Amino acid sequence: MLSSSALQLISAFLVFVVGLFIISGVRKYLDSNLKRALLLYIWHTMLCMVYFWFIFYKGGDAAMYFKEASLYGFDNEFSLGTAGIIYFTSLLVQVLGLSFLGCFLVFNIFGSIGLIAFDSILKHATQKSSRHLKLLATIIVFLPSVSFWSSAVGKDSISFMSACLALWAALNFKKRIILFIVAVLAMLLVRPHIAAAMVAAYALAFIFDQRVSIIQRLFIGSIAIISSAVVVPLAMQYAGLGDAQNAADIEAYIEQRQGHNLEGGSSVDISSMSLPMQLFTYLFRPLPFEANSIFALAASVDNIILLFLFILGAIAIFKKSKPLVESNRAFLWIYTMMVLFILATTTANLGIAMRQKWMFAPILIFLLISVIRPRKIRAKV
Repeated sequence: MLSSSALQLISAFLVFVVGLFIISGVRKYLDSNLKRALLLYIWHTMLCMVYFWFIFYKGGDAAMYFKEASLYGFDNEFSLGTAGIIYFTSLLVQVLGLSFLGCFLVFNIFGSIGLIAFDSILKHATQKSSRHLKLLATIIVFLPSVSFWSSAVGKDSISFMSACLALWAALNFKKRIILFIVAVLAMLLVRPHIAAAMVAAYALAFIFDQRVSIIQRLFIGSIAIISSAVVVPLAMQYAGLGDAQNAADIEAYIEQRQGHNLEGGSSVDISSMSLPMQLFTYLFRPLPFEANSIFALAASVDNIILLFLFILGAIAIFKKSKPLVESNRAFLWIYTMMVLFILATTTANLGIAMRQKWMFAPILIFLLISVIRPRKIRAKV
């Protein structure tokens, strides 16, 4: 699985080098300086190697994707979700001849692009803030879980990149609408139901935006609604709701999902929890005293930092603090709340939650950190 020849080892190194050139080009569009972008790429690659080592010896979804791509190649029809990842990995294995390590490094590039976008976004959000808040933003960007989960062969690297690119586009939709479409298509490949939420959030935010003329709202809103009509049925079919006829069917599906993945030590019974507790559990657990492994302990440290940021941001919102950077906050809040509700009410495994919440966590972090104002310095008399 590591490599079957010296040529594959060389090809894996070439993938890393190609990644350097890609990052060097993309970082200009994402308004990141070269040194910072390369540092983030190296950091992300280091976590990619840790993940690769873990999967190589312990197994996991990434190994399954590579095995399916190696054994069956293009025998399976192209589809969205898991089949889409297998099909793309087949291109890497069957056409380019990459090893398991080489495939990891390809997906590592996707995650690195998302990380650089995330870093630039937080830089914009904190440019007028105190040094302490800028330091907090940097700590968040370098949290191990951000780069760890977005570095492997699988859905998470692409979905993380998609979420961060959509957030970057939301800072100026007029100039970055093409990037937003790319972000939606990338999310559609791996998680159609989240792509549907992305399109629906954009449609709702645009239709109710008072700053846009009624003609523009009707025109763009109609396009977004038509797009939703195409994406939502695909998402429902992917999620297992294709045969749902009414609210009772959806409720039964949610109850069924709440009972899935309850075998591991990171599983919790969310069926008896209230909605606020489900949301808190998905966002901030495991806490340090709940950690039962080194990975859970690392995640719990991340969760404490996110909880601290959430408290600061909630206080700022309560004080009606205005954001320090322009963005389409209606879209960002609608998307975040939709995805958080969907995932928090259907995910009973904290291990899965640790990976999947990075489809919206960067956006929530931006929404919170952008309203935290620096303390006013009293003028000397």
